[in-house]
Amino acid sequence: MTKDKNLFKLIPKVDELLENETIKSLMGGMPRKIVVDSIREEIDLLRQNIRDNLHKEEEVIHRINNLPNLIKIRARKKDSFKLRRVINGTGVVIHTNIGRSLISQEVMDNVKEIAVNYSNLEYDLERGERGERYSHLKELIVEITGGEDAMVVNNNAAAVLLVLSSLAKGKEVIVSRGELIEIGGSFRIPDVMEQSGAILRAVGTTNKTHLWDFENAINEETAALMKVHTSNYRILGFTSSVTAEELYPLKKKYNLPLIEDLGSGVLVDLSRFGLEYEPTVQDSIKKGVDIVTFSGDKLLGGPQAGIIVGKKEYIDIMKKNPLTRAFRVDKFTLSALEATLKLYIDEDEAVKKIPTLRMLSMGIDELENRAKSLYNKIIENIDIDSEGCKLEIVDSYSEVGGGSLPLEKIPTKCIKISFEDKDIIALERALREYEIPIITRVYKESLFIDLRTIRDEELNIVADGLSFGFNRLKGCIR
Repeated sequence: MTKDKNLFKLIPKVDELLENETIKSLMGGMPRKIVVDSIREEIDLLRQNIRDNLHKEEEVIHRINNLPNLIKIRARKKDSFKLRRVINGTGVVIHTNIGRSLISQEVMDNVKEIAVNYSNLEYDLERGERGERYSHLKELIVEITGGEDAMVVNNNAAAVLLVLSSLAKGKEVIVSRGELIEIGGSFRIPDVMEQSGAILRAVGTTNKTHLWDFENAINEETAALMKVHTSNYRILGFTSSVTAEELYPLKKKYNLPLIEDLGSGVLVDLSRFGLEYEPTVQDSIKKGVDIVTFSGDKLLGGPQAGIIVGKKEYIDIMKKNPLTRAFRVDKFTLSALEATLKLYIDEDEAVKKIPTLRMLSMGIDELENRAKSLYNKIIENIDIDSEGCKLEIVDSYSEVGGGSLPLEKIPTKCIKISFEDKDIIALERALREYEIPIITRVYKESLFIDLRTIRDEELNIVADGLSFGFNRLKGCIR
């Protein structure tokens, strides 16, 4: 107890800490209350740890000497936004949990211009009267895809719901059983269809559906034929499905609209980068699909949105549906999507400037150079040998993510970190708790940092984050 009393006496008071230069520098950039609360919380935690005998005496003294830095970390965490920037070291390009596709700086410049000023969101500048917000994107989407008309809603699930509600409410829509997919968050095509008021008519089996399955199901209650691209999984082996091209004569014969939900939606042939072919929106339109729906924030590389393109007669019906107002997008989405789509007028420009396409098309030589650069930065900051750490540049595979190209494994380069006697999970956790969190992957007791999803300007952040992580493991900082 006497030893504990002596340790308690070493803990500085709140007023003393407020005079510390590190703490004073904090006061200039955040509310005083946050700083004072952080000081009190760190002191209370230290007192509790002493009572519970959680640390040796020398560790407690080290913590006391390091209190200003501990308070600084706590205060910054309290003062930070809940929605924060992170570094993606996972190699999953379209990572749903950490924001999917990145928006290019050029696109964000346009968003800022629109956001901080008034705009002609729903104002026709030529006629000087109320306009339509969809008009800003219609010409671009039509030019790029070859459709007759287009509109945009807040995500692709909303796009599918609006299409079905407008064209098939109270009527049957024929879909292959093998295409009744589930998307993120347990949302399923049958559920979306039910919510729209359309009646699902599933045909065929999970692995095999034939054209005659569709034709045999057509009756006076049929409102549409529908295809759903299985972008987030594949059924392999003894399988067959009906393509949009094969359905075209059937929809002409019975005068039914053909709807296709492409899910991810892509406007560039990805096979030119050595990836698996993914059907493009342009291909669907050429094959006679009347309405195509797809996402704006996956392979397209823009903001979250659901894009509907196709026959004007059907899109005109959708524009009159009351759900259109509930699903409409705001000026931020419209400005970001317009700026993204403008890049697709020149496909090479799109690949160069849209981060998602840039990452997917990146060659192994560029990745190796980036890995070497990060490796050198790490060994400049950390004495790897004394840490009992093995640091390597290794071959691995990245993933597309976002429910796109599920079988695709893209060759990449990673920094691999392993320890002789330290907990690799503790390092992974420390990186997540860095001031700019770094998300990595752990496999077979090693930590991997994939260079495909880390930009050149982020390499210093990753190296500094690793220094923080190693210091955390040594107990220098909590």
